[in-house]
Amino acid sequence: MPIPRTSKTSSLIVLRTCLLLETFAVLTACANAQSGQGLPPTDDLYKTVAALDTALFDAYNHCDLPKLGSMIDENLEFYHDQTGLSVGRQPFLDAIKANICGRVHRELVPGTLEVYPLKGYGAVEIGVHRFTHPNDPTALGEAQFVTLWQLKDGEWKISRAISFDHHPVPNQLSKPAQ
Repeated sequence: MPIPRTSKTSSLIVLRTCLLLETFAVLTACANAQSGQGLPPTDDLYKTVAALDTALFDAYNHCDLPKLGSMIDENLEFYHDQTGLSVGRQPFLDAIKANICGRVHRELVPGTLEVYPLKGYGAVEIGVHRFTHPNDPTALGEAQFVTLWQLKDGEWKISRAISFDHHPVPNQLSKPAQ
């Protein structure tokens, strides 16, 4: 016997459809990234997204939570391979305050930034970021990331982010001189 559709089940169907479409957009961008056909660094959208990345992680690295929060959509979906899914701006900021502030520094690995336009929405940013720990310079890690930037009412905000493939990186400082 079929399950009767209520407004709640209809809403869930719409939500799942939207999530599948967004996931498809990200996967398509990732597949295209394999061909290295992102925007050139001279493109205005590339420059905009690169500047947004710099501003975002300047706020992240300096624990400027008001600035960081202003760049995050209220309904952010943040996917992390080690901590799972976090939904909403405030839970994201709470996690940054509790786990990152004063403990972790993030930098974009040079040469890894790729930017792809999303017509009528904004842009996809793909790259590799490196994490260092100020109190332990030998603890280095890297991860890949995909960020969906939405341009709405003249403001850029992150609506979805995926950070994955976190792994340690050998520290060049700790290797013996050759």
